[in-house]
Amino acid sequence: METITCGSWIGQLGKALAPRELEALLWVAQGLTTKEIARQMAVSPGTVANRIEAALFKLEAGRRIEAVTKAMRQQLISPLCIALACLIAMHAVINDSDPMRRDRRAPERRTAQVRIVRKAEAFELHA
Repeated sequence: METITCGSWIGQLGKALAPRELEALLWVAQGLTTKEIARQMAVSPGTVANRIEAALFKLEAGRRIEAVTKAMRQQLISPLCIALACLIAMHAVINDSDPMRRDRRAPERRTAQVRIVRKAEAFELHA
């Protein structure tokens, strides 16, 4: 499946939206205005508005944010940070022999010190 990347969002081509509609929706997900999207896509703001309206109609959404959430639910778009987190998690599962990975031990000594101090304070309060 082909993908398109705009900023920190990635979209799946060939599902429900035309490529330019998907690109416009990805820029909407970035939080850009119509004029900013027009500059990014090198088209007029009216063309961008038409693309966004077509995406809203196809996703049966009334507002831009609703279109973004519906597209995320239908897995048309997703933030790249999720893809990066999945990649890191898969790497951790596959390559378990990483020399830089270090498991933390339980802080036994610190716990023991805290118990001793609290016990001493308790004796001082009762004395």
